[in-house]
Parts: sequence; structure tokens; C-alpha cells
Amino acid sequence: MAEEPPTAWPVIRVTAMPADANPYGDIFGGWLMAQMDLAAGSIASRAAGGRAVTVAVEAMSFLRPVSVGDEVSVHGELISRGVTSLRIGVQAWRRDRHQERSEKVTEATFTFVAIGDDRRPRPLRRPGPAA
Repeated sequence: MAEEPPTAWPVIRVTAMPADANPYGDIFGGWLMAQMDLAAGSIASRAAGGRAVTVAVEAMSFLRPVSVGDEVSVHGELISRGVTSLRIGVQAWRRDRHQERSEKVTEATFTFVAIGDDRRPRPLRRPGPAA
């Protein structure tokens, strides 16, 4: 049975364009990873209550290609939090613009560290009811 996409709204939804692809029309893995980092960063900055930077990405495997014109939806969730760090699970899904079926194309865990104005690690804010 095929895996179903997350039911929550995606953090980012974007259409893959020709400038994001190689000469064969396949989307660059780096472009896809950048979209995932943007989504994870959005979650991290809210959870950190300020600036947070990417310090690590756990292994990514590209399961299926993404083509020019595909709609890419990036979903993410906070997995864990430390004193200064956050781990965010991210999945990217593709959908042919003329169809309804979505396919997972990759997933990874991004680690972020909250930093202050001095660009040094700072403690995370305490989670409240909305965090």
C-alpha cells in the first residue's frame, strides 16, 4: 500500500520551475534540499523564539525524481528540543500538476541551534501552550 502524505498543511508549497532543473528537466537535489531547509527553518525560528541556524542534516535519500511543473509540498514537525538545539523532521512530496496523487520524494532530519545577536548559541525559550 502506498504511503499517504501528511494531513497537516505543508509549511511550503512551490511549483518546480525550469531554472531549478538540469538540462533533462529533473529538479536539482540541492534545490529540493533548500526548500526543505527553508521549511525547517520556519519551524525552528518559531520554536526558538528567534534566530536559529542549520547545523546538521541527517542522511537524505532521493526516492523519486521531481520534474519541472511538479507541485512540491514540504511538511515538517518538531521532533525534539535540547537546551539550545532543535531537531525537525521534514518530508517533501511531489504531485504532477494535472493529477491528484502525491508521492514522497525525500525526507530528512534537520538540526538547528538557536543563536543570539552575537551569533553564539543561546538557550531556547521555554515552550508555552502554543509552542
